[in-house]
Amino acid sequence: MSITFWLVRHGLKESKIGDVSLTGEGIFQARSTAYALSKRKIKAVVSSPLRRTQETAAFLAHTGGLEVVEDTRLRERANWGDLSEQTFEEFVAVWDRCTWEPDYTPPSGGDSVRIAAMRLDSALRDWADRCEQGSEIVFVTHGGLITDFLVCTFEEEKLNAVCPDFVALQNGLIPECSITELIVEGDGSFRLGLFADVCHLAPRSNNK
Repeated sequence: MSITFWLVRHGLKESKIGDVSLTGEGIFQARSTAYALSKRKIKAVVSSPLRRTQETAAFLAHTGGLEVVEDTRLRERANWGDLSEQTFEEFVAVWDRCTWEPDYTPPSGGDSVRIAAMRLDSALRDWADRCEQGSEIVFVTHGGLITDFLVCTFEEEKLNAVCPDFVALQNGLIPECSITELIVEGDGSFRLGLFADVCHLAPRSNNK
Protein backbone atom coordinates (compact mmCIF):
# COMPACT_ATOMS: atom_id res chain seq x y z
CA MET A 1 0.00 0.00 0.00
CA SER A 2 1.02 3.60 -0.39
CA ILE A 3 0.09 7.26 0.20
CA THR A 4 -0.47 9.54 -2.78
CA PHE A 5 0.52 13.20 -2.56
CA TRP A 6 -0.66 15.75 -5.10
CA LEU A 7 1.94 18.53 -5.14
CA VAL A 8 0.25 21.69 -6.40
CA ARG A 9 2.13 24.89 -7.11
CA HIS A 10 0.22 28.03 -6.13
CA GLY A 11 -1.64 30.05 -8.78
CA LEU A 12 -0.23 33.05 -10.62
CA LYS A 13 0.78 35.70 -8.09
CA GLU A 14 1.06 39.46 -8.20
CA SER A 15 4.37 40.76 -9.56
CA LYS A 16 5.28 42.59 -6.38
CA ILE A 17 7.78 42.19 -3.58
CA GLY A 18 6.82 40.41 -0.37
CA ASP A 19 4.05 38.04 0.61
CA VAL A 20 1.68 38.71 -2.28
CA SER A 21 -1.79 37.51 -3.29
CA LEU A 22 -3.04 35.70 -6.37
CA THR A 23 -3.99 37.61 -9.49
CA GLY A 24 -7.39 37.17 -11.12
CA GLU A 25 -5.82 34.61 -13.42
CA GLY A 26 -4.31 32.86 -10.40
CA ILE A 27 -7.75 32.60 -8.80
CA PHE A 28 -9.10 31.07 -12.02
CA GLN A 29 -6.23 28.57 -12.01
CA ALA A 30 -6.88 27.66 -8.37
CA ARG A 31 -10.57 27.06 -9.03
CA SER A 32 -9.74 24.91 -12.06
CA THR A 33 -7.29 22.87 -10.01
CA ALA A 34 -9.82 22.39 -7.24
CA TYR A 35 -12.31 21.08 -9.78
CA ALA A 36 -9.69 18.75 -11.30
CA LEU A 37 -9.03 17.15 -7.92
CA SER A 38 -12.64 17.22 -6.70
CA LYS A 39 -13.26 13.59 -7.65
CA ARG A 40 -10.25 12.36 -5.69
CA LYS A 41 -10.76 11.17 -2.11
CA ILE A 42 -8.55 13.81 -0.55
CA LYS A 43 -7.97 13.40 3.19
CA ALA A 44 -6.13 16.66 3.83
CA VAL A 45 -5.11 19.91 2.14
CA VAL A 46 -1.81 21.17 3.51
CA SER A 47 -0.31 24.54 2.61
CA SER A 48 2.80 26.66 2.85
CA PRO A 49 2.25 29.71 5.10
CA LEU A 50 2.68 32.22 2.25
CA ARG A 51 -0.44 34.05 1.10
CA ARG A 52 -0.41 32.82 -2.50
CA THR A 53 -0.41 29.19 -1.37
CA GLN A 54 -3.00 29.75 1.35
CA GLU A 55 -5.35 31.38 -1.16
CA THR A 56 -4.85 28.54 -3.65
CA ALA A 57 -5.34 25.91 -0.96
CA ALA A 58 -8.59 27.51 0.20
CA PHE A 59 -10.28 26.63 -3.09
CA LEU A 60 -9.09 23.01 -2.95
CA ALA A 61 -10.11 22.59 0.68
CA HIS A 62 -13.55 24.14 0.17
CA THR A 63 -14.30 21.77 -2.71
CA GLY A 64 -13.58 18.78 -0.49
CA GLY A 65 -15.27 20.15 2.62
CA LEU A 66 -11.91 20.38 4.40
CA GLU A 67 -9.92 22.96 6.34
CA VAL A 68 -6.51 24.13 5.16
CA VAL A 69 -3.72 22.91 7.43
CA GLU A 70 -0.59 25.09 7.47
CA ASP A 71 2.82 23.43 7.48
CA THR A 72 5.85 25.73 7.47
CA ARG A 73 7.96 22.97 5.92
CA LEU A 74 6.16 23.67 2.63
CA ARG A 75 7.44 27.24 2.33
CA GLU A 76 9.69 28.27 -0.55
CA ARG A 77 13.48 28.14 -0.10
CA ALA A 78 13.49 31.97 -0.34
CA ASN A 79 10.99 34.71 -1.13
CA TRP A 80 11.61 38.07 -2.78
CA GLY A 81 11.26 40.52 0.07
CA ASP A 82 12.94 38.41 2.75
CA LEU A 83 15.92 40.75 2.46
CA SER A 84 14.98 44.43 2.67
CA GLU A 85 15.86 46.64 -0.31
CA GLN A 86 16.84 43.65 -2.46
CA THR A 87 16.03 44.26 -6.13
CA PHE A 88 14.35 41.55 -8.17
CA GLU A 89 17.52 41.18 -10.25
CA GLU A 90 19.56 40.64 -7.09
CA PHE A 91 17.04 38.09 -5.85
CA VAL A 92 17.19 36.15 -9.14
CA ALA A 93 20.99 36.14 -9.05
CA VAL A 94 20.99 34.66 -5.55
CA TRP A 95 18.26 32.19 -6.53
CA ASP A 96 20.30 30.97 -9.50
CA ARG A 97 23.41 30.57 -7.37
CA CYS A 98 21.43 28.46 -4.89
CA THR A 99 20.10 26.32 -7.75
CA TRP A 100 23.57 25.43 -9.02
CA GLU A 101 25.21 25.26 -5.58
CA PRO A 102 22.83 23.07 -3.54
CA ASP A 103 24.60 23.73 -0.24
CA TYR A 104 24.75 27.52 -0.63
CA THR A 105 22.57 29.37 1.88
CA PRO A 106 21.14 32.69 0.62
CA PRO A 107 21.98 35.82 2.66
CA SER A 108 18.26 36.58 3.14
CA GLY A 109 18.01 33.85 5.76
CA GLY A 110 16.35 31.40 3.40
CA ASP A 111 17.42 27.79 2.95
CA SER A 112 19.85 26.06 0.66
CA VAL A 113 18.42 23.69 -1.95
CA ARG A 114 19.46 20.69 0.11
CA ILE A 115 17.91 21.98 3.33
CA ALA A 116 14.70 22.92 1.51
CA ALA A 117 14.51 19.44 -0.02
CA MET A 118 14.98 17.89 3.42
CA ARG A 119 12.07 19.99 4.73
CA LEU A 120 9.71 18.65 2.09
CA ASP A 121 11.01 15.12 2.62
CA SER A 122 10.26 15.46 6.33
CA ALA A 123 6.74 16.77 5.68
CA LEU A 124 5.96 13.97 3.22
CA ARG A 125 7.09 11.24 5.59
CA ASP A 126 5.35 12.82 8.56
CA TRP A 127 2.00 13.12 6.78
CA ALA A 128 2.37 9.64 5.30
CA ASP A 129 2.86 8.23 8.79
CA ARG A 130 -0.20 9.94 10.22
CA CYS A 131 -2.60 8.86 7.43
CA GLU A 132 -4.07 5.48 6.55
CA GLN A 133 -2.54 3.58 3.67
CA GLY A 134 -4.29 4.41 0.42
CA SER A 135 -4.94 8.02 1.48
CA GLU A 136 -4.52 10.98 -0.88
CA ILE A 137 -3.16 14.31 0.36
CA VAL A 138 -2.75 17.67 -1.37
CA PHE A 139 0.33 19.77 -0.65
CA VAL A 140 -0.01 23.35 -1.93
CA THR A 141 3.51 24.66 -2.17
CA HIS A 142 6.06 26.30 -4.49
CA GLY A 143 7.74 25.39 -7.76
CA GLY A 144 11.22 25.85 -6.40
CA LEU A 145 10.61 23.57 -3.44
CA ILE A 146 9.14 20.84 -5.62
CA THR A 147 12.13 20.83 -7.97
CA ASP A 148 14.58 21.08 -5.07
CA PHE A 149 13.08 17.91 -3.63
CA LEU A 150 13.00 16.03 -6.92
CA VAL A 151 16.60 16.90 -7.84
CA CYS A 152 17.87 15.88 -4.40
CA THR A 153 15.78 12.69 -4.22
CA PHE A 154 15.76 11.04 -7.64
CA GLU A 155 18.62 10.00 -9.89
CA GLU A 156 19.11 12.27 -12.89
CA GLU A 157 18.35 9.38 -15.26
CA LYS A 158 14.87 8.98 -13.76
CA LEU A 159 14.24 12.73 -13.92
CA ASN A 160 15.31 12.87 -17.56
CA ALA A 161 12.77 10.16 -18.33
CA VAL A 162 10.13 12.64 -17.16
CA CYS A 163 11.69 15.64 -18.88
CA PRO A 164 14.95 15.62 -20.91
CA ASP A 165 17.66 17.81 -19.34
CA PHE A 166 15.59 18.03 -16.16
CA VAL A 167 18.35 19.47 -13.98
CA ALA A 168 19.38 22.12 -16.49
CA LEU A 169 15.77 23.22 -17.05
CA GLN A 170 14.52 22.85 -13.50
CA ASN A 171 13.75 26.52 -12.85
CA GLY A 172 11.01 26.53 -15.48
CA LEU A 173 9.45 23.09 -15.19
CA ILE A 174 6.68 23.66 -12.62
CA PRO A 175 3.98 26.03 -13.97
CA GLU A 176 1.49 27.74 -11.70
CA CYS A 177 -1.22 25.37 -10.46
CA SER A 178 0.41 22.38 -12.13
CA ILE A 179 -0.17 19.02 -10.43
CA THR A 180 2.64 16.57 -9.66
CA GLU A 181 1.87 13.12 -8.30
CA LEU A 182 4.27 11.70 -5.71
CA ILE A 183 3.70 8.30 -4.14
CA VAL A 184 5.20 7.30 -0.80
CA GLU A 185 5.41 3.50 -0.82
CA GLY A 186 4.90 1.34 2.24
CA ASP A 187 8.67 0.88 2.58
CA GLY A 188 9.22 4.64 2.68
CA SER A 189 10.56 4.97 -0.88
CA PHE A 190 9.29 7.62 -3.29
CA ARG A 191 7.83 7.13 -6.74
CA LEU A 192 7.12 9.93 -9.20
CA GLY A 193 3.91 9.70 -11.21
CA LEU A 194 2.16 12.49 -13.09
CA PHE A 195 4.55 15.41 -13.47
CA ALA A 196 3.69 19.13 -13.64
CA ASP A 197 0.38 18.44 -15.37
CA VAL A 198 -1.60 21.48 -16.57
CA CYS A 199 -4.24 19.76 -18.73
CA HIS A 200 -6.90 20.98 -16.32
CA LEU A 201 -6.01 24.63 -16.96
CA ALA A 202 -8.07 25.19 -20.10
CA PRO A 203 -7.98 28.77 -21.45
CA ARG A 204 -10.52 31.03 -19.80
CA SER A 205 -13.53 31.84 -21.97
CA ASN A 206 -13.92 35.43 -23.14
CA ASN A 207 -17.71 35.13 -22.97
CA LYS A 208 -19.34 37.42 -20.43
